[in-house]
Amino acid sequence: MPIELKAGARILFQGDSITDAGRGKPPGLGNGYARIASDILLSQLPELGLAPMNRGISGNRAKDLVERWDRDCIELKPDVVSIMIGVNDTWRAFDSNDPTTAEAFEESYRTILDRTRAELGAKIVVIEPFVLPCPPDRVAWRADIDPKIAAVRRLAREFADVYVPLDGILAEACTRVAPEYWAADGVHPTGAGHAFIALEWLKAVTGLGF
Repeated sequence: MPIELKAGARILFQGDSITDAGRGKPPGLGNGYARIASDILLSQLPELGLAPMNRGISGNRAKDLVERWDRDCIELKPDVVSIMIGVNDTWRAFDSNDPTTAEAFEESYRTILDRTRAELGAKIVVIEPFVLPCPPDRVAWRADIDPKIAAVRRLAREFADVYVPLDGILAEACTRVAPEYWAADGVHPTGAGHAFIALEWLKAVTGLGF
């Protein structure tokens, strides 16, 4: 169900490099889906005086969010918390021999969701992590990321006010055009990919058609 955004609502985008998207120091929103979604939201609902924030950090895993959740979430007192995390929990297993089990990933994710609900009472938006099958070696990642996506779905049933099933939505989008169109390396979105994610986020969160 969409979220009823209140006047002055503080909207926090959290995650890894996909969310970070070159945001630099606060109050930068970056150049990715968080910025696009925020700009459209502010243009369509100017009377609400919404306050979007981006605290995504490139390279982060779920355990990194746990470590910085006080500073980069709780202390900001957001009214809406949007989280996309998980692909680095898979990626590090392949590029650094530093795997994260699905169980450890789920435990870390549960920690931040528990704290967000208990200490803030904020609305929670969970965005499913994704990986596209390009280049070809990304296909092998499915065995690692699929159990993590399953964990995210379980947690979303328990905690999320809005769930964006992005891996599935992008898989469908890849039947219409090559996956490289959306993310050249299977992970980091192109401009079109970021716009696609932003529109899916807006549809899910606001219920508005775009």
